[in-house]
Amino acid sequence: MVMRVLVAVMLVAGAALAPEALAQAKKLKIGVVYDYSGPLAGGGSDLHALGAKIMIDHFAKKGGVEGYQIEAVYADAQSKPDVAINEAVRLVEQEKVDMLLGFYSSAQCVPVAVRVEQLKKFMWITSCISSAVLENRNLKYVFRAQPSGRQFGMMSMDFIAKNAKEKLKKDPKDVKVAIIHEDGAYGIDVAKGNEEGARKAGFNLVLKEGYAATSPDLSSLVIKLKRARPDVLFHTGYNPDIVLFLRQAREQGLKLSAIVGHGAGYGVYDRLKEAVGKDVNFIFNVDPISIWLANEKALRPELLPVIKMVGDEYEKARPGAAIKSAHVGMAASNTYVFMSEVLPRAIKKYGGIDADALRKAALEVDLSEGGTMLGFGVHFLGDGAMAGQNDRAFPVIVQYIDDKAHVVWPKSLQHHEPVLPLPSSSPYAAN
Repeated sequence: MVMRVLVAVMLVAGAALAPEALAQAKKLKIGVVYDYSGPLAGGGSDLHALGAKIMIDHFAKKGGVEGYQIEAVYADAQSKPDVAINEAVRLVEQEKVDMLLGFYSSAQCVPVAVRVEQLKKFMWITSCISSAVLENRNLKYVFRAQPSGRQFGMMSMDFIAKNAKEKLKKDPKDVKVAIIHEDGAYGIDVAKGNEEGARKAGFNLVLKEGYAATSPDLSSLVIKLKRARPDVLFHTGYNPDIVLFLRQAREQGLKLSAIVGHGAGYGVYDRLKEAVGKDVNFIFNVDPISIWLANEKALRPELLPVIKMVGDEYEKARPGAAIKSAHVGMAASNTYVFMSEVLPRAIKKYGGIDADALRKAALEVDLSEGGTMLGFGVHFLGDGAMAGQNDRAFPVIVQYIDDKAHVVWPKSLQHHEPVLPLPSSSPYAAN
């Protein structure tokens, strides 16, 4: 009799615990793809990878999201589009991940997005910016919180146009501009935005040319620029190519009034300074704002301790950085949006973590300006030419001055007046 009662009690207790145990067994398995090796790693991909990992670990340590544990499987794209595709497919078909997150290079994003869509898996892009990833492709399961490359290119032109008379003492029509870019999807897209912005401003476009990011010599490009004699150079590249160009430009005496870079290698200040020293002074860079430069008063209060946490973990991983790279904050912020807005809504409202539930949840995200650590809001387009794009995202322009990054554009977020034209202390200064 006693044994029967004991067994009954155990069965009741087991039944009571079963739902909780079952909930604890639920898991979201995320395939994370960045470049941990090859030239793109040094161009910023490894920093994006760090930001994403910091945020994934943060939620995993908290016990997951809405009863789902978080598990990440990391893969190295090796700075090669074909490897990125193969790794994405491997993660889905062999590792059985529920979704994919990451992707730094637009040249990888463009083909990977199509393949992931074919596999009917959800893809959350934290980094790559080329419009071609989404434009006119009607992708259902691919979402990007970042601004597009075209926005980068147009903003930098607008910045120079609005400052031409006051700073350069020239009407926009008298300002000569040159556009150079790596010839992958990223560089081509930003350059398109540059060209569109140049036409809108009425600039005199004297040179537009692409080059291979793996080129061992850019001296012929420098010679063309010297002949064209632009006032302002707009450059989109990764890392080895940017460093190579800046070194050869100095050696060959290229003179300019301003150098404006567009993310990627221009967003990794420590590596630039290590390679070209003080030559990096007064160069401009277009990127989403660093989460450590955002106006705290304009952000949702609950984001502030998260920003501090990301900064602390960044310091542990990369101690002594002169400027905390915006790349880490970008990936951390965009991953946080997924973990805090998309995932819980998919689980609670749509019953799970399959691609359709995640898609429905993503399309319902509605954050106004200040709703993310990057300062911009979030609202995804569900259809049209840029389906899957966050249409509330925007970049800013910073200028590097003596180991500090100052936001100089737009005016509403400005920390510092832009130093324009380049002062005589710069080896690239025209005067």
